[in-house]
Amino acid sequence: MPETAPLFLDFAELAQRLAETRSTRSKIALCAGYLSGLQSDADLDRAVRFLGEGAFSRLSGKRAAVGHRTIAVSAARHLDIDYEQVFRPSRIATGSASEAIEKLLENLESGRRKRREGAPLSLESVDQRFRLLSGARSREDKEALLQENFCELSPLEVKYFLRILGGGSLRIGFELRSILNAIARAFGASPEQVRYTHMITGSLGKTAVMARNGSLDEASFTLFQPVDFMLATALTDPFGQVEGGTAPAALTDFTGFVAEEKFDGMRCQVHVQCEQVALFSRDLNDVTSSFPEVVQFMSGLNLPATVLDGELCVYLDQTIQPFQSLQKRMGVKKPGKSLLQQHPVLFIAFDLLHHDGHSFFGRSLNQRRGLLEALCKENGIARVDQFTIRDVFHLKDSFTQALANGNEGLILKRTDGLYEFGQRGKSWLKVKQPGGSLDTVILYATAGSGKRGGTYSDFTLGIRVSDDPRYEQDFVPIGKAYGGYTDEELKRLNTAIKPLIRERFGPTLSLEPAIVVEIEFDEIQRNKRTKAGYTLRLPRFRAIRWDKLPGQTDTLAEVERLYREKIGRKRQPGAAFSANSDN
Repeated sequence: MPETAPLFLDFAELAQRLAETRSTRSKIALCAGYLSGLQSDADLDRAVRFLGEGAFSRLSGKRAAVGHRTIAVSAARHLDIDYEQVFRPSRIATGSASEAIEKLLENLESGRRKRREGAPLSLESVDQRFRLLSGARSREDKEALLQENFCELSPLEVKYFLRILGGGSLRIGFELRSILNAIARAFGASPEQVRYTHMITGSLGKTAVMARNGSLDEASFTLFQPVDFMLATALTDPFGQVEGGTAPAALTDFTGFVAEEKFDGMRCQVHVQCEQVALFSRDLNDVTSSFPEVVQFMSGLNLPATVLDGELCVYLDQTIQPFQSLQKRMGVKKPGKSLLQQHPVLFIAFDLLHHDGHSFFGRSLNQRRGLLEALCKENGIARVDQFTIRDVFHLKDSFTQALANGNEGLILKRTDGLYEFGQRGKSWLKVKQPGGSLDTVILYATAGSGKRGGTYSDFTLGIRVSDDPRYEQDFVPIGKAYGGYTDEELKRLNTAIKPLIRERFGPTLSLEPAIVVEIEFDEIQRNKRTKAGYTLRLPRFRAIRWDKLPGQTDTLAEVERLYREKIGRKRQPGAAFSANSDN
């Protein structure tokens, strides 16, 4: 190993400094300084991959496949401690297995830690160890490799080794957008061009190397490599006093916008070339095998290289079925004949991103829509209907009609807007009706990171089951909320929870159920893995009910009633999109 090879210890220390720094601007400056000091393209690739993707690039198809239990048992054996009596309580106390292992390594006497003294490991050496773990097949082989790394790495290195191994975020308050800004700052590149290059290459490492070498303009789109989806910004109180005849000033001018109904389905990106088809979900996971009827239809069209953005919906009896019906298909990699018949899925397109060698990210919605219409009509592909909004009163009527159709609401789109991949801007605006509201209690509070570091800002909410014979406790978790409150409300909450603390689990507090919160949510979903049997989709604070007692909150029976009501709601057939002739 060359003496100048960058050390993994330096990377771990950078990650820890980023975690302890509150200012986003300061974090970016720290990271940029580190990246600019790396001498080789290979090490730059490794560093940004470790920061934002994990042990392996999301394009590699590789993963370590080392379970949490395997890691925990390996650590306990390495430290010669009892798993149930020592390790498990330590993990609960810290709220993090990687942090628990770090603390145990730091605090157990040296005689119980079998540490080998030697030269610190380089980024390249650690990268090789990740590959070895990926190739290990048996639990015994994985445990042996883990214990070898426990011997050769410092406690801080072990913590970040394990977090990188897990993939995704390092949980240091430094996410993708900040990493891309750090790359731009490190090499004097345009942040927008860095972001665009990452979007079309799908690789942080490749983006960083191209930024350093001044070749960002050479990046090109690659089929079957998903791009980040464009997102819509929610409009709050879009109708104001419509019922009273007064339109809110913010929405009196709809010039330059068109509207589409927002379907009750799952966002999907379809990549197709001749008979080859791939489907990607909003989190960029490959879900192709879960929807064979969509694959069969698309593969039969013999299209040139094409990328469509749209929605997967269960479509039965000429009617879009509720999202809960689609849930039965999600995660099922090889659906059987019965499931396919009971919950047939249709892809409904609403944007065209690439076709026959041409990418359209930089073209206006109007231009993309014209191309989409022609492609869909020629090939019988279902596409969403678009219409213009005359005024806010027409918006209200159209919204009501969308709900009657069984859809979630409306999406308003600027006709001159570009496809702003990975962003939630003002070119797409969503008008939705909350799925409902419930009065709940706060059961747990978790400290935030970054600007919210040191403040409890993430809350686990409980629904009342005190009179439910199925439960022994008074409340069970029903969802987590991260917003909807003001800075003043958050400050008051942090003061109010102090006397309610039951236990501490690292960054998480278990609380006496005393604070009542009215929450809004988008959807109630069945979830057999939870105590309640249900979870709420996108819950957020509507009001902190200081005037209410825990015994006055809503019950699980109310959740079940709302769920049944949504499932049983009548829907109008064949509305809001033009269906293809074959599906």
